[in-house]
Amino acid sequence: MNFYYDKETDVFYFSQGTPRATDETVEAGDDVLLRINPRTKAIRGFTLLNASRRRKKEAASLPFTLVPTTA
Repeated sequence: MNFYYDKETDVFYFSQGTPRATDETVEAGDDVLLRINPRTKAIRGFTLLNASRRRKKEAASLPFTLVPTTA
């Protein structure tokens, strides 16, 4: 699992494994983008826009759940 926060753009990136060109990006609402494997429909990562503006309560509650997968 990898994560990175870009302070200049206020964006938080989280990824399970290396992003692939074939991954699809889907808007999940509330400034959340999901990266999905188009074949399995598994969430491979997410991006939080305006990350520092999220309230602590919101940061703990995302509009999706990550389920561990075996690769």
